[in-house]
Amino acid sequence: RSAGKTYEEAVGDRWKMDTPMPEAVKKLVVLNVNDVEHVASTVDFVFSAVDMSKEEIKAIEEEYAKTETPVVSNNSAHRWTPDVPMVVPEINSDHFDVIPDQKKRLGTTRGFIAVKPNCSIQSYAPCLAAWKEFGPKELVVTTYQAISGAGKTFKDWPEMVGNIIPFIGGEEEKSEQEPLRVLGKVENGQIVKAELPKITCQCVRVPVLNGHTAAVFINFDKKPTKEQLIEKLVNFKGFPQEAELPSAPKQFIQYLEDDNRPQVTMDVDYENGMGVSIGRLREDTMYDYKFIGLSHNTVRGAAGGAVLCAEALTAKGYIAKK
Repeated sequence: RSAGKTYEEAVGDRWKMDTPMPEAVKKLVVLNVNDVEHVASTVDFVFSAVDMSKEEIKAIEEEYAKTETPVVSNNSAHRWTPDVPMVVPEINSDHFDVIPDQKKRLGTTRGFIAVKPNCSIQSYAPCLAAWKEFGPKELVVTTYQAISGAGKTFKDWPEMVGNIIPFIGGEEEKSEQEPLRVLGKVENGQIVKAELPKITCQCVRVPVLNGHTAAVFINFDKKPTKEQLIEKLVNFKGFPQEAELPSAPKQFIQYLEDDNRPQVTMDVDYENGMGVSIGRLREDTMYDYKFIGLSHNTVRGAAGGAVLCAEALTAKGYIAKK
């Protein structure tokens, strides 16, 4: 549909960002994703975010990898392929260690696939990593997800104004299972998912443009103090901070003391949309603690997270100029 057109022509009136389309991007000519050899010959690596069936995505991403072109994917198709790392760079950059085994399977020396997890988990999965020593064992989560996660604005989805939809297809399963893979370990060239915490989740679409919020109840194996939990959050760092990667937030997680925070309008752009905001941490009558988390679904949860993943892969030597 779009091959041969300039990017500006292909997008037409569907540009959804608040900022105008960059001049440097407008005149880029759109290539056919199926013209694999030609596309691969023009780039050092590719980002993948395509509207195809899961099997088609799996096939096309492996096809690119087999041209010795690394693939950093925003798609869900390969998230459970055992030797494909699914990475939040601050949490599990060590999962890149499976890439050599993946290359053996694909028969490549340079090409591989790495993926990022679903946008819905970004507002609470980092807390689980920060609190690992206390043994998170049970979570009850409700996510309140922005309409941009469905590729929409209020202009083209007027039904969402003043409305809530209590179901988002596929999101609850991803929100329950994907944190366990991110928190898993590398074993015999594959990712083995964590057994705990057990997570149950409901996902709700809300009339917000950008920003996914999560309300979380949590039990621990060893119940910490509130002060210990906050200290672990605000001091949590990972490989992107240690390596000072260009897109990395200086402080990955902020804790907000005000009971009215985090708020989408005030906090979604924290650290240029790459940070996570936590608030309202307090003891609960049925669980050990409860809290609210907020992350930017199209920055940290999508494009920005993919860029950070590519930066981490480059810093670790997996991506280089051809």
